[in-house]
Amino acid sequence: MEKQRILKGHLIFMLLVIFGFIAQNGISQPVVGLDNWYNRETNAKTGKPFHYLWTDTEFSGYSRWGEIFTGRGATLTTLGRPDASVLSKIDVYIIVDPDTTTETPKPNYLVPEDIKAIKQWVKKGGVLAILANDAPNCEFTHLNMLMSQFGMTFNHVTLHPVTGTNFEMGASKNFPDHPLFKGVTKIYIKEVSDINLSGKAKAILTENGKVLIAENKYGKGYVFAIGDPWIYNEYIDHDRLPESFENRKAAENLTDLLLGFTKKK
Repeated sequence: MEKQRILKGHLIFMLLVIFGFIAQNGISQPVVGLDNWYNRETNAKTGKPFHYLWTDTEFSGYSRWGEIFTGRGATLTTLGRPDASVLSKIDVYIIVDPDTTTETPKPNYLVPEDIKAIKQWVKKGGVLAILANDAPNCEFTHLNMLMSQFGMTFNHVTLHPVTGTNFEMGASKNFPDHPLFKGVTKIYIKEVSDINLSGKAKAILTENGKVLIAENKYGKGYVFAIGDPWIYNEYIDHDRLPESFENRKAAENLTDLLLGFTKKK
């Protein structure tokens, strides 16, 4: 009986040590927040939010990208206007295609208070992903006020125009050695704006002297940028794209890239 009591005591002690280690190291699921403030379109028929959202399962949504995140243990959430309190609850913040007045009668613009909060959050270790759009489908003036804080600004142009189903017009190949392109030989990017770089910002993908994808390690955080919504449901798999395109693999790589930086806080 005495030996059993001692063994039981040792077991309890070891369990307390393990639970204490877990609590001390803050082991938890990363939280990925998708903006629904700057991108706030509503469906004309239903009146409900749609376009580049986790809950949108149509071609216009990000439900499939969300499944990649959750498959890697992340938790998804949708954000309204960000402030320090809101941002403190997430690890990754994704902003896609801020609205123009043709998309939303009264768009919510990135104002100085928002920009300050986002900048400070990234500096402390937040992971920010910006997927813009081409001209004239994205509000660049206020978005670039944010992006300039990280040495990146989008140009009001349209590159990679695609006519009908001539998908090869949107093909990108010949990738540099970067985690985004690990195991990837060809991706599809339709109608994209390019990016000006300054400071410590670096190109991830350049074509004909134009930067299509960029990044910056800012403070303890990380910023990823592309001038296109890119991997929404319509173009992440092969519902429309020919089998030769590997957007799904690139999306998986991007997910791993973003989540990887959350572990470096």
